[in-house]
Amino acid sequence: MNQMLLVVIVFIAVYILIISERIHRTVIALTGAVILLILGVFGQSQALSYVDFNTLGLLIGMMIIVNITGRTGLFNYMAVYAAKKVHAQPVKLFFVLSCLTMVSSAFLDNVTSVLLIVPIIFSLTSQLQIDVKPFLIAQILASNIGGTATLIGDPPNIMIGSAAGFDFMDFIINVAPVSIIVFIINMAILFLLYRKKLHTTAQLQERVMRLNEKKEIVDAVLLKKCLFCLALVIILFTTHSLLHMETATAALLGASVMLLLTCSNDEEILTDIFSRVEWLSIFFFIGLFILVGGLVETGVIKIMAQEAMALTHGDVKGSALLVLWLSAIASACIDNIPFVATLLPLIQELGAMGIKDLNPIYWALSLGACLGGCGTLVGSSANVVVASMSAQRGKNISFLKYFYIAFPLMLLSIAISHCYILYLYF
Repeated sequence: MNQMLLVVIVFIAVYILIISERIHRTVIALTGAVILLILGVFGQSQALSYVDFNTLGLLIGMMIIVNITGRTGLFNYMAVYAAKKVHAQPVKLFFVLSCLTMVSSAFLDNVTSVLLIVPIIFSLTSQLQIDVKPFLIAQILASNIGGTATLIGDPPNIMIGSAAGFDFMDFIINVAPVSIIVFIINMAILFLLYRKKLHTTAQLQERVMRLNEKKEIVDAVLLKKCLFCLALVIILFTTHSLLHMETATAALLGASVMLLLTCSNDEEILTDIFSRVEWLSIFFFIGLFILVGGLVETGVIKIMAQEAMALTHGDVKGSALLVLWLSAIASACIDNIPFVATLLPLIQELGAMGIKDLNPIYWALSLGACLGGCGTLVGSSANVVVASMSAQRGKNISFLKYFYIAFPLMLLSIAISHCYILYLYF
């Protein structure tokens, strides 16, 4: 019990310092993780067992792929092409890029989607001289909402699908419709909040319209190699469940092939590519995984879940709604993967107690865990990556400023899901 209390105190202290932004989130997360080791909550090997290598491998692999691909000029080409298609109108770009992220996140990992699209956004907003932050916040929300819609969009959905026996079409039928509704409402509200910033001058629009996107490609040979590797990775992502291959393995395979084809023996280029990996994000996740592991190890998450489930006394409707809100709030604060892993056996236990139809509870868990990630800047991997990419380019996204916008939107999304679950199942 004393150890449990210490872990909770350390976790809360870390979170307060992250919110205050007086210490960089990576430094404080690693410090908190080391404190748990010093307190003897677990040993080094046990602590590292809580680090999700699939997430880290995916991040590193895709960052390498994006960094090499960026050398070809592809992202500038796509930025100019997209801008010209909508006549360089910021409002249209805002919605088009958000829709692109939402759809791609439904079929690729959220992190992959933002890693590919955020460089395009920076190029576009720079050329049109408009504030990049509305676009970045829209990217974070769109990636999380898109990931909610399908079996392969977000890791919690894969876990839920495996535990409940759901297939791809089950997610399309049960959670994709509400995901689309939530996406439309979120983007409409963001537009209303930021509409005054989505303006540029006619001269800048005309300058962009005069650009020749083909001239943005600076290395056509390298581009062909990169497109081959990207196609390989996307095919592996979409078929990884059939191939029994983790997404990290697919991303690292693509990165390895790309390195072999482009700069296998050029130490200067290799050093530059690896130096551009978002190592601050990687080590932040390591610290955060260990901190959440401390909560799991001491039973804090299990006690929370058990006490919450006990409140409903096995009632299906009450359990579904409680799981929806509990998983949303928890996923905004901690990584949703260990939380979902803890809650799934408890839901299955309800089935053993005599509840015949657990499906509404599973769908509530999916919506809560995935949409809840929108709530804070550390709520999901995609959020942290976008914030880190933005900070590297001198555009820091404040934890609190993001929270003031995204957390109410997350609560609204969960309220919509609440009504949807009641309408559809009860």
